[in-house]
Amino acid sequence: MKDMKAFLILADGTVFVGTSIGSAKEVISEIVFNTSMTGYLEVLTDPSYAGQAVVMTYPLIGNYGICMEDMESGRPWPDGFIVRELSRLPNNFRSECTIQEFLSKYDIPGIAGIDTRALTKILREKGTMNGMITTNENFDLNEILPKLQQYKPHDVVRRVTCDHPYTVGDGEKHVALIDLGAKDNMCKCLQKYGCEVTVYPAYTKAEEILQMKPDGIMLSNGPGDPKECTEIIEEIKKLCDSNVPIFAICLGHQLMALANGADTHKMKYGHRGGNHPVKDLKSGRVYISSQNHGYVVDTSSMDPGVAEVAFVNVNDGTVEGLRYFHKKIFTVQFHPEACPGPLDSEALFTEFIKMMEV
Repeated sequence: MKDMKAFLILADGTVFVGTSIGSAKEVISEIVFNTSMTGYLEVLTDPSYAGQAVVMTYPLIGNYGICMEDMESGRPWPDGFIVRELSRLPNNFRSECTIQEFLSKYDIPGIAGIDTRALTKILREKGTMNGMITTNENFDLNEILPKLQQYKPHDVVRRVTCDHPYTVGDGEKHVALIDLGAKDNMCKCLQKYGCEVTVYPAYTKAEEILQMKPDGIMLSNGPGDPKECTEIIEEIKKLCDSNVPIFAICLGHQLMALANGADTHKMKYGHRGGNHPVKDLKSGRVYISSQNHGYVVDTSSMDPGVAEVAFVNVNDGTVEGLRYFHKKIFTVQFHPEACPGPLDSEALFTEFIKMMEV
Protein backbone atom coordinates (compact mmCIF):
# COMPACT_ATOMS: atom_id res chain seq x y z
CA MET A 1 0.00 0.00 0.00
CA LYS A 2 1.35 3.41 -1.00
CA ASP A 3 1.99 5.88 1.83
CA MET A 4 -0.40 8.83 1.94
CA LYS A 5 1.20 12.27 1.72
CA ALA A 6 0.78 14.59 4.71
CA PHE A 7 1.65 18.24 5.22
CA LEU A 8 2.65 20.24 8.27
CA ILE A 9 1.83 23.92 7.73
CA LEU A 10 3.25 26.40 10.26
CA ALA A 11 1.81 29.80 11.14
CA ASP A 12 4.83 31.51 9.54
CA GLY A 13 3.96 29.91 6.19
CA THR A 14 6.59 27.14 6.28
CA VAL A 15 5.33 23.84 4.81
CA PHE A 16 6.87 20.42 5.52
CA VAL A 17 5.94 17.41 3.39
CA GLY A 18 5.96 13.89 4.79
CA THR A 19 3.83 10.76 5.05
CA SER A 20 0.66 10.32 7.06
CA ILE A 21 0.74 8.10 10.16
CA GLY A 22 -2.26 7.35 12.33
CA SER A 23 -5.50 9.13 11.55
CA ALA A 24 -5.91 11.05 8.28
CA LYS A 25 -8.04 13.78 9.87
CA GLU A 26 -7.02 17.44 9.70
CA VAL A 27 -6.01 19.20 12.89
CA ILE A 28 -4.81 22.65 14.02
CA SER A 29 -2.70 22.72 17.16
CA GLU A 30 0.18 24.35 19.00
CA ILE A 31 3.42 22.72 17.76
CA VAL A 32 5.97 21.90 20.51
CA PHE A 33 9.12 19.77 20.58
CA ASN A 34 10.31 17.13 23.05
CA THR A 35 14.00 16.19 23.36
CA SER A 36 13.56 12.78 25.05
CA MET A 37 15.42 9.87 23.48
CA THR A 38 13.00 7.26 24.86
CA GLY A 39 9.57 7.28 26.46
CA TYR A 40 7.47 8.25 23.45
CA LEU A 41 4.48 6.33 24.86
CA GLU A 42 4.73 8.21 28.16
CA VAL A 43 4.86 11.46 26.14
CA LEU A 44 1.79 10.45 24.13
CA THR A 45 -0.19 9.59 27.28
CA ASP A 46 0.85 12.65 29.32
CA PRO A 47 -2.29 14.83 29.80
CA SER A 48 -0.07 17.95 29.83
CA TYR A 49 0.10 17.68 26.02
CA ALA A 50 -3.63 18.28 25.54
CA GLY A 51 -4.05 21.05 22.96
CA GLN A 52 -0.59 20.49 21.46
CA ALA A 53 1.04 18.48 18.67
CA VAL A 54 4.40 16.98 19.66
CA VAL A 55 7.59 16.92 17.59
CA MET A 56 10.06 14.26 18.76
CA THR A 57 13.60 15.54 18.15
CA TYR A 58 15.19 12.08 18.46
CA PRO A 59 15.40 10.85 14.85
CA LEU A 60 14.12 7.26 15.23
CA ILE A 61 10.85 6.69 17.08
CA GLY A 62 8.82 3.50 17.62
CA ASN A 63 11.56 0.87 17.65
CA TYR A 64 10.27 -0.79 20.84
CA GLY A 65 6.59 -0.52 19.92
CA ILE A 66 3.72 0.16 22.32
CA CYS A 67 3.33 -1.52 25.71
CA MET A 68 -0.02 -0.53 27.26
CA GLU A 69 1.33 -1.15 30.77
CA ASP A 70 3.64 1.87 30.34
CA MET A 71 0.84 4.34 29.62
CA GLU A 72 0.72 7.34 31.97
CA SER A 73 -3.06 7.76 31.60
CA GLY A 74 -5.96 5.91 30.02
CA ARG A 75 -5.47 7.39 26.55
CA PRO A 76 -3.13 9.58 24.46
CA TRP A 77 -3.67 13.36 24.61
CA PRO A 78 -1.67 15.23 21.93
CA ASP A 79 -3.55 16.57 18.91
CA GLY A 80 -0.81 15.26 16.62
CA PHE A 81 2.53 13.42 16.55
CA ILE A 82 5.50 14.44 14.36
CA VAL A 83 8.63 12.32 13.80
CA ARG A 84 11.66 12.08 11.51
CA GLU A 85 11.76 8.32 10.99
CA LEU A 86 9.16 5.89 12.26
CA SER A 87 10.18 2.29 12.94
CA ARG A 88 8.00 0.01 10.81
CA LEU A 89 8.97 -3.18 12.63
CA PRO A 90 9.18 -2.71 16.43
CA ASN A 91 11.31 -5.32 18.17
CA ASN A 92 10.41 -5.83 21.83
CA PHE A 93 8.87 -8.81 23.63
CA ARG A 94 6.53 -6.42 25.52
CA SER A 95 5.22 -4.67 22.41
CA GLU A 96 1.49 -5.04 21.78
CA CYS A 97 1.13 -2.86 18.67
CA THR A 98 2.90 -0.24 16.56
CA ILE A 99 2.70 3.53 17.00
CA GLN A 100 0.76 3.71 13.73
CA GLU A 101 -1.90 1.34 15.07
CA PHE A 102 -2.00 3.17 18.41
CA LEU A 103 -2.51 6.58 16.77
CA SER A 104 -5.17 5.19 14.44
CA LYS A 105 -7.05 3.58 17.33
CA TYR A 106 -7.34 6.94 19.12
CA ASP A 107 -7.92 9.00 15.94
CA ILE A 108 -4.72 11.05 16.30
CA PRO A 109 -3.07 12.29 13.08
CA GLY A 110 0.68 12.22 12.65
CA ILE A 111 3.34 12.90 10.09
CA ALA A 112 6.65 11.10 9.51
CA GLY A 113 9.57 11.68 7.18
CA ILE A 114 10.07 15.40 7.75
CA ASP A 115 13.24 17.20 8.83
CA THR A 116 12.50 17.51 12.55
CA ARG A 117 15.88 19.19 13.12
CA ALA A 118 14.96 22.04 10.77
CA LEU A 119 11.47 22.22 12.35
CA THR A 120 12.92 22.39 15.88
CA LYS A 121 15.33 25.16 14.85
CA ILE A 122 12.36 27.20 13.56
CA LEU A 123 10.50 26.70 16.86
CA ARG A 124 13.60 27.67 18.86
CA GLU A 125 14.36 30.78 16.80
CA LYS A 126 10.80 32.04 16.27
CA GLY A 127 9.14 30.48 19.31
CA THR A 128 6.35 27.94 19.70
CA MET A 129 3.76 28.47 16.97
CA ASN A 130 0.53 26.96 15.73
CA GLY A 131 0.39 24.57 12.81
CA MET A 132 -1.88 22.28 10.82
CA ILE A 133 -1.43 18.62 9.95
CA THR A 134 -3.40 17.75 6.81
CA THR A 135 -3.52 15.14 4.05
CA ASN A 136 -5.28 17.55 1.68
CA GLU A 137 -2.85 18.18 -1.20
CA ASN A 138 -4.99 21.05 -2.50
CA PHE A 139 -4.75 23.19 0.65
CA ASP A 140 -5.04 26.97 0.33
CA LEU A 141 -2.30 28.69 2.35
CA ASN A 142 -4.14 32.04 2.31
CA GLU A 143 -7.17 30.37 3.84
CA ILE A 144 -5.24 28.35 6.44
CA LEU A 145 -2.83 30.96 7.86
CA PRO A 146 -5.53 33.19 9.46
CA LYS A 147 -7.00 30.09 11.16
CA LEU A 148 -3.57 29.21 12.55
CA GLN A 149 -3.10 32.73 13.94
CA GLN A 150 -6.47 32.57 15.72
CA TYR A 151 -6.10 29.12 17.34
CA LYS A 152 -5.55 28.90 21.09
CA PRO A 153 -5.90 25.82 23.35
CA HIS A 154 -8.78 26.52 25.71
CA ASP A 155 -10.19 24.88 28.86
CA VAL A 156 -7.75 21.98 28.55
CA VAL A 157 -7.60 21.21 32.30
CA ARG A 158 -11.34 20.51 32.28
CA ARG A 159 -10.75 18.18 29.33
CA VAL A 160 -8.12 16.02 31.09
CA THR A 161 -9.18 15.93 34.75
CA CYS A 162 -11.04 12.94 36.24
CA ASP A 163 -14.85 12.92 36.47
CA HIS A 164 -15.21 11.99 40.14
CA PRO A 165 -13.06 11.35 43.23
CA TYR A 166 -11.51 7.90 43.70
CA THR A 167 -9.06 6.34 46.16
CA VAL A 168 -6.04 4.12 45.46
CA GLY A 169 -3.57 2.38 47.73
CA ASP A 170 -3.47 1.89 51.45
CA GLY A 171 -1.05 3.55 53.84
CA GLU A 172 -0.46 5.47 57.04
CA LYS A 173 -0.71 8.88 55.37
CA HIS A 174 -3.73 10.06 53.41
CA VAL A 175 -2.93 12.40 50.50
CA ALA A 176 -5.48 14.38 48.50
CA LEU A 177 -4.23 14.61 44.90
CA ILE A 178 -5.87 17.35 42.83
CA ASP A 179 -5.94 16.05 39.27
CA LEU A 180 -5.06 18.93 36.94
CA GLY A 181 -3.87 16.36 34.38
CA ALA A 182 -2.00 13.96 36.65
CA LYS A 183 0.17 11.17 35.30
CA ASP A 184 -0.38 7.70 36.80
CA ASN A 185 3.14 7.55 38.20
CA MET A 186 2.32 10.40 40.60
CA CYS A 187 -0.09 8.09 42.46
CA LYS A 188 2.38 5.21 42.23
CA CYS A 189 5.16 7.29 43.80
CA LEU A 190 2.91 8.35 46.69
CA GLN A 191 1.87 4.72 47.23
CA LYS A 192 5.53 3.68 47.14
CA TYR A 193 6.17 6.03 50.08
CA GLY A 194 3.28 4.60 52.09
CA CYS A 195 0.37 6.86 51.20
CA GLU A 196 -3.29 6.24 50.54
CA VAL A 197 -4.27 8.62 47.73
CA THR A 198 -7.67 10.13 47.02
CA VAL A 199 -7.74 11.75 43.58
CA TYR A 200 -10.05 14.74 43.17
CA PRO A 201 -11.25 16.47 39.98
CA ALA A 202 -9.50 19.79 39.31
CA TYR A 203 -12.57 21.92 40.09
CA THR A 204 -13.36 20.32 43.49
CA LYS A 205 -14.10 22.87 46.22
CA ALA A 206 -11.43 23.26 48.91
CA GLU A 207 -14.04 22.61 51.63
CA GLU A 208 -14.79 19.15 50.23
CA ILE A 209 -11.09 18.22 50.24
CA LEU A 210 -10.39 19.61 53.72
CA GLN A 211 -13.49 17.90 55.12
CA MET A 212 -11.72 14.56 54.56
CA LYS A 213 -8.86 15.75 56.81
CA PRO A 214 -5.97 14.70 54.53
CA ASP A 215 -2.44 14.55 55.94
CA GLY A 216 -1.17 16.25 52.80
CA ILE A 217 -2.31 17.75 49.52
CA MET A 218 -0.64 17.37 46.14
CA LEU A 219 -1.29 19.57 43.10
CA SER A 220 -0.47 17.71 39.89
CA ASN A 221 0.93 18.59 36.50
CA GLY A 222 -1.43 19.62 33.72
CA PRO A 223 -1.84 21.45 30.40
CA GLY A 224 -2.46 25.01 29.26
CA ASP A 225 -2.09 28.58 30.48
CA PRO A 226 -2.20 28.69 34.30
CA LYS A 227 -3.88 32.10 34.27
CA GLU A 228 -6.96 30.53 32.68
CA CYS A 229 -7.56 28.44 35.81
CA THR A 230 -9.12 31.27 37.85
CA GLU A 231 -11.65 29.04 39.68
CA ILE A 232 -8.94 26.58 40.71
CA ILE A 233 -6.64 29.38 41.92
CA GLU A 234 -9.37 30.62 44.28
CA GLU A 235 -9.69 27.16 45.83
CA ILE A 236 -5.90 26.84 46.15
CA LYS A 237 -5.89 30.08 48.19
CA LYS A 238 -8.22 28.38 50.69
CA LEU A 239 -6.02 25.27 50.78
CA CYS A 240 -2.99 27.49 51.52
CA ASP A 241 -4.76 28.88 54.60
CA SER A 242 -5.53 25.38 55.94
CA ASN A 243 -1.95 24.66 57.14
CA VAL A 244 -2.12 21.20 55.54
CA PRO A 245 1.26 20.34 53.91
CA ILE A 246 1.17 20.91 50.15
CA PHE A 247 3.51 19.64 47.43
CA ALA A 248 2.83 21.01 43.91
CA ILE A 249 4.33 19.94 40.59
CA CYS A 250 4.45 21.69 37.19
CA LEU A 251 1.05 23.35 36.55
CA GLY A 252 0.33 22.96 40.27
CA HIS A 253 3.55 24.89 41.00
CA GLN A 254 2.43 27.72 38.70
CA LEU A 255 -1.09 27.87 40.17
CA MET A 256 0.31 27.98 43.71
CA ALA A 257 2.50 30.95 42.73
CA LEU A 258 -0.48 32.75 41.17
CA ALA A 259 -2.54 32.05 44.30
CA ASN A 260 0.18 33.79 46.33
CA GLY A 261 0.32 36.96 44.23
CA ALA A 262 3.07 36.06 41.74
CA ASP A 263 2.83 36.23 37.95
CA THR A 264 3.55 33.76 35.13
CA HIS A 265 4.41 34.21 31.46
CA LYS A 266 4.63 32.08 28.35
CA MET A 267 8.14 30.93 27.43
CA LYS A 268 9.55 31.26 23.93
CA TYR A 269 9.56 27.50 23.32
CA GLY A 270 9.26 25.88 26.75
CA HIS A 271 11.05 22.96 28.39
CA ARG A 272 10.01 19.51 27.21
CA GLY A 273 12.19 16.43 27.52
CA GLY A 274 13.98 14.07 29.90
CA ASN A 275 17.33 15.81 30.09
CA HIS A 276 16.92 19.25 31.73
CA PRO A 277 19.42 20.16 34.50
CA VAL A 278 18.04 21.91 37.60
CA LYS A 279 20.08 23.17 40.56
CA ASP A 280 19.03 22.88 44.19
CA LEU A 281 20.15 26.26 45.59
CA LYS A 282 20.29 24.93 49.15
CA SER A 283 22.61 21.95 48.55
CA GLY A 284 24.21 23.02 45.27
CA ARG A 285 23.34 19.64 43.77
CA VAL A 286 22.26 19.49 40.13
CA TYR A 287 19.51 17.05 39.14
CA ILE A 288 18.74 15.87 35.62
CA SER A 289 14.98 16.23 35.33
CA SER A 290 12.03 15.46 33.12
CA GLN A 291 10.03 18.54 32.13
CA ASN A 292 6.96 19.48 30.14
CA HIS A 293 5.84 23.09 30.37
CA GLY A 294 5.46 26.21 28.26
CA TYR A 295 4.86 28.71 31.09
CA VAL A 296 7.09 29.80 33.95
CA VAL A 297 6.78 31.77 37.20
CA ASP A 298 8.28 35.28 37.10
CA THR A 299 10.94 35.51 39.82
CA SER A 300 10.61 39.27 40.18
CA SER A 301 6.86 39.03 40.77
CA MET A 302 7.15 36.84 43.89
CA ASP A 303 7.03 38.70 47.21
CA PRO A 304 10.37 37.83 48.91
CA GLY A 305 8.51 37.65 52.21
CA VAL A 306 6.20 34.90 50.87
CA ALA A 307 8.57 32.44 49.19
CA GLU A 308 12.13 31.89 48.04
CA VAL A 309 13.48 30.27 44.89
CA ALA A 310 14.58 26.73 45.76
CA PHE A 311 15.55 25.41 42.30
CA VAL A 312 16.70 27.09 39.08
CA ASN A 313 17.15 25.80 35.54
CA VAL A 314 20.88 25.52 34.79
CA ASN A 315 20.37 26.28 31.07
CA ASP A 316 18.39 29.51 31.27
CA GLY A 317 18.11 30.47 34.96
CA THR A 318 14.30 30.21 35.10
CA VAL A 319 12.49 29.28 38.33
CA GLU A 320 12.25 25.51 38.86
CA GLY A 321 10.97 25.43 42.42
CA LEU A 322 9.73 27.57 45.32
CA ARG A 323 9.78 27.11 49.08
CA TYR A 324 7.14 29.08 50.96
CA PHE A 325 7.81 30.80 54.29
CA HIS A 326 5.58 30.27 57.34
CA LYS A 327 3.68 27.51 55.50
CA LYS A 328 4.27 23.83 54.85
CA ILE A 329 4.38 24.33 51.08
CA PHE A 330 7.02 23.62 48.48
CA THR A 331 6.63 23.39 44.71
CA VAL A 332 8.69 22.29 41.71
CA GLN A 333 8.35 22.99 37.99
CA PHE A 334 9.99 19.70 36.94
CA HIS A 335 8.75 16.12 37.41
CA PRO A 336 10.22 14.13 40.32
CA GLU A 337 7.73 11.36 39.43
CA ALA A 338 9.14 11.17 35.86
CA CYS A 339 8.38 8.01 33.99
CA PRO A 340 10.39 6.48 32.30
CA GLY A 341 12.91 8.75 34.03
CA PRO A 342 15.29 10.20 35.06
CA LEU A 343 14.76 9.42 38.73
CA ASP A 344 17.32 11.87 40.20
CA SER A 345 14.74 13.94 42.09
CA GLU A 346 12.24 11.28 43.20
CA ALA A 347 13.58 11.73 46.74
CA LEU A 348 11.58 14.98 46.93
CA PHE A 349 8.63 12.76 47.83
CA THR A 350 10.42 11.88 51.08
CA GLU A 351 10.52 15.58 51.90
CA PHE A 352 6.75 15.72 51.42
CA ILE A 353 6.34 12.69 53.72
CA LYS A 354 8.47 14.40 56.41
CA MET A 355 6.32 17.54 56.15
CA MET A 356 3.23 15.42 56.86
CA GLU A 357 4.91 13.75 59.86
CA VAL A 358 5.73 17.02 61.65
